[in-house]
Amino acid sequence: MARTPREILQESTTVAVVGASRDRMKAAGSVPLALQRRGFRILPVNPHATELFGERAYRSLSEIEEHVDLVDVFRPSSEAAAVAREAVAIGAGAIWLQQGIVSVEARRLAEDAGIDYVEDLCIAVEAALEQVRK
Repeated sequence: MARTPREILQESTTVAVVGASRDRMKAAGSVPLALQRRGFRILPVNPHATELFGERAYRSLSEIEEHVDLVDVFRPSSEAAAVAREAVAIGAGAIWLQQGIVSVEARRLAEDAGIDYVEDLCIAVEAALEQVRK
């Protein structure tokens, strides 16, 4: 049985953020910071940065040498399947496509690999709701 978004958040500590941005006015910049403030370890994935949010930035998921509980995706829907393939390859625990991002192929790849999958949902909103529930 797949975990709910709430369960994924409760059971995750390390979040790789694909498409992380240095621009805090963009969701890809503000959401990772909000997660970091809530205690999540953020591993930014951005091929054009060396450091974001005080953490080393990685060019791709395959460069990350530690276990990733959750891959949070801030890339267009057309790129989601490629990110899902990488997430499967590194053994990530879950894939989360941000609000407005949907991919039938990414969902299939995750389900075939037994990886929990969420799409079209803002992780920061869910994390804030989880905080309120506590």
